[in-house]
Amino acid sequence: MTISLPMYDWPEVRAATDEWGGGILRHMGRDGARLDHDPDYFAGWRRGDLFFSQTCGYPFTHEFRGRFAYLATPHYRADGCDGPDYCSFVFAREKRPLADFKGSRAAVNNPDSMSGMLALKLVFAPLAKQGDFFSSVLESGGHVKSMIAVRDGKADICAIDAVCVALARRYRPDYLEGLIEITRAPKVPGLPFVTALDRAPEPLRQALDKAFADPALAAAREALLLDGHSVLGRDAYDRILRLEDQMEQT
Repeated sequence: MTISLPMYDWPEVRAATDEWGGGILRHMGRDGARLDHDPDYFAGWRRGDLFFSQTCGYPFTHEFRGRFAYLATPHYRADGCDGPDYCSFVFAREKRPLADFKGSRAAVNNPDSMSGMLALKLVFAPLAKQGDFFSSVLESGGHVKSMIAVRDGKADICAIDAVCVALARRYRPDYLEGLIEITRAPKVPGLPFVTALDRAPEPLRQALDKAFADPALAAAREALLLDGHSVLGRDAYDRILRLEDQMEQT
């Protein structure tokens, strides 16, 4: 049985992640179950025994479209977040007009990321009508590594999700040293909680309601910047697809 919360599983908040995940599972009747911390979270999502996880919006709307049952979308107490929606911050080492970044080097966490890949494309698509806008793209393997790449001059620009930015400001401020916000990407629904398609979502949603209201989990929620959740309409995440379609038509 795969149970994971891989999206913001930083070492600094690992204890809070385990406490929060354990609390959710307790309210799901799975007291004593442990989170899977395998860094290859795509492998976990592809397993047939998925019970509970959190995924990025881009895989949710692409590779795993129709393969996950949506549960809810968490809210984060972070600049750039608005209820269930969030955005990405576009960082560089100097403030310049967007057009001046043509020919620069981009850092992208991975090619299946809403906040690191598509967000960056959405910002620069209007300027990239003819050929590639960036001279090269470094696939860093994570938002933290993208920040470091820009900070250390190995790349010139990156897009970082608002929650990661808030976590870095709290726990790793040195990673943001020298980085300047030049713009923000459009807001989209945040990273959803999901389960396997053949599981009934309502009991799990009820457990999430109890976990978010549980005072014993307040410290864990605060450490993880969580302050609520929403159950969005079935087509809410289609906004990602519409933005991508609009971008490709420009």
